[in-house]
Amino acid sequence: MNIPVVKNQKGVMVSLNGLTLSFGGVTVLLDFNLDIFKGELLGLIGPNGAGKTSLINSLSGFYHPQKGEIFFEGRNITRLNSVKRSKLGISRTFQNIELYNSLSVLDNLMAARHNHMSYGAVAAGVYLGRAKRQELKHRDKVEEIIDLLELESVRKAVVGSLAYGMRKRVDLGRALAAEPKLLLLDEPMAGMNTEEKEDMARFILDVQELWQTTILLVEHDMSVVMDISHRVCVLDFGLKIAEGEPQDIMKNEQVIKAYLGEE
Repeated sequence: MNIPVVKNQKGVMVSLNGLTLSFGGVTVLLDFNLDIFKGELLGLIGPNGAGKTSLINSLSGFYHPQKGEIFFEGRNITRLNSVKRSKLGISRTFQNIELYNSLSVLDNLMAARHNHMSYGAVAAGVYLGRAKRQELKHRDKVEEIIDLLELESVRKAVVGSLAYGMRKRVDLGRALAAEPKLLLLDEPMAGMNTEEKEDMARFILDVQELWQTTILLVEHDMSVVMDISHRVCVLDFGLKIAEGEPQDIMKNEQVIKAYLGEE
C-alpha cells in the first residue's frame, strides 16, 4: 500500500522503518514506516487494538519489534532499552496512570529529574556544594512545570488523594520534568470530562509551542486530535492506512470506514 507522506522543512527527528511486532500468532504492527518531524505534534489514531500503544511501547523501549529499525536524531536505537532511550530524551505518559501515589506532586516531579542529576549518594546526603546547586536548578525546572500545568494549589498534596483528572495532569508534568525532546502521550485525556479535556489540550499545545517539544499523541477523542495535530497517522490492525493533514484524514474513505464508521 503506497501512502503519501507529508514532509515539512523542520527535519526528521524519528524514523520508523519496517517495524513488525508480534505476540505469539498475533501481529500488532506490520511493516510499519513513519517519520516524525522535529517540533511537530503528530496525532496517532485508530480503532481499539489497532496497535497504537504497541507503537508507543516500541518507541519508548518497552517492546522490541522482531523486525525493522528505529532511528532517533540519526542514531539507531532499535536495541537500546527504555532507560537509555529516556536518557537520550524520549519520555512518555501512560494509559493507566503510573505515579508514586504516596508521594506529593512536587516529589513526583522531582523524581523524574534523575537523568539530569550527576552527584552521588554521599554528596546528596551531605547536601553541600554541587548537590545543593543542582537541587536548586532542578527545583527551578519543576516550578516552571507546576506553573505551566497550573498545579500550584496541589503541589504539596499526596498524589493518591487527587481526583483522576488532576492525576493525569501530574502524569504529564512528570513526563515533562525529564525535559524530553520527544514526548509520547498515550491517551492523556482518557476518562476526562469536557472541561478537563479542554485544559489538557491547552497544556499540550503550550508545551509544543513554548518549548518546541516534538509530540506523538495517541487519543480516541477525534475532535481533539483533529483540532491540535499538525499531521495525523491512522493505524488499523497494525497497518498504516493513512497519513496526512487533519482535513485530508477526515475525508479519507479508508479512515471513515475503519475508524469513523460509515452509514
